[in-house]
Amino acid sequence: MEEKKEKKLNFFTAWKRSNVTTKIYQVLVHLFAIAGGCILGAWAIYQLGLTNNSGSVDANNRYLANYKAVANTTDSSLIFARAMQNYMDLAILSKYYPHNARAIFEAAQNTDRIDGVERMLYAASMYLKEDSIGGDYPKMAAEMQAIFDKYEAKKTTKNLIPWLNEPAWESLKVAIVKDKAQIEKAAEMTGVEPRLIVACLVGEQIRLFNSKREKYKSYLGPIKVLSVQSQFSFGINGIKDFTAAHVERNLRDSTSVHYMGKEYEHILDYDTALLNRAGTLENARFIRLTDYHNHLYSYLYTGCILRQTMIQWERAGYDISDRPDILCTLFNLGFSASKPSPSPQCGGSHIKVLNRVYTFGVIGNDFYFSGELAKEFPMHQNIFQKN
Repeated sequence: MEEKKEKKLNFFTAWKRSNVTTKIYQVLVHLFAIAGGCILGAWAIYQLGLTNNSGSVDANNRYLANYKAVANTTDSSLIFARAMQNYMDLAILSKYYPHNARAIFEAAQNTDRIDGVERMLYAASMYLKEDSIGGDYPKMAAEMQAIFDKYEAKKTTKNLIPWLNEPAWESLKVAIVKDKAQIEKAAEMTGVEPRLIVACLVGEQIRLFNSKREKYKSYLGPIKVLSVQSQFSFGINGIKDFTAAHVERNLRDSTSVHYMGKEYEHILDYDTALLNRAGTLENARFIRLTDYHNHLYSYLYTGCILRQTMIQWERAGYDISDRPDILCTLFNLGFSASKPSPSPQCGGSHIKVLNRVYTFGVIGNDFYFSGELAKEFPMHQNIFQKN
């Protein structure tokens, strides 16, 4: 014991007598020794596996493993049926968790997965099982399904809109898509949505086909091109000469109730070479409207008529900018029939298709909201571009 005490005293005596450099050296040596020991100890613990988290099988493993993917990704009817079921379930989810329902809906718009909505709903349902608020979700889903199954399915390949079952419609769609670039160019130049211009085109082409069926079958049937008029009305949209002249005057006349604005004044200016070749303004107008290979001017005049009509009504205090039925009607009837009022009426020329009579305005509106050609000509938030 005395010996240990003496050694301890000798250590402290030696430490006190040491100079600063020696003391620093000794401290560093001891620190490095401690650090080395810690590192070796940590390495030993790691090698022995003492830090491993063994984990466990999740309680929902069986539920997650039971998801059944869409079996046939090429059967469009099967995929569509499942998609409708998914959106019904999504509507029910929104009753309890609108935030999650909205997130799933928006995510589905940005994925190309066929089972996107279904898979997200399946994952969400895992938590609905244990949630007191969403506890009624399965019950409500079952009740909705029972109501859905109660009524006998009467599936048909027919279109709900009768005139769209006209066999010529399939050929007409092909012909319209061929003009997509020209339609979009005219729409950009006039500030009118392409789909509305197409709605007027559809009304006129259906009218032509059914009034002179045998003649126009030769256009739409084998070669799938649009019919071009060259007698009383001109071009693919049947625009009369005096209507086209009225459109041109409205573009330049800043006092007109139809004036579109300075940026549009020159969109229908005539090329000098065309005027020289035609000899008269009327002939030049006829040439560019009845061009069988380039329908751009037919679409330009159509866009101008639609925009000038909308502006006339807007200046009178009536908004028809989101009324394709009224705009198509007035396009068909002409400027003389465009008389702003608080109660505009849909109508126009009578068109008989498959033994049923429609009006031009209804056919234009039917197409606009039918979903047909929606990929090529989608609906925009605003039909008319703001100046």
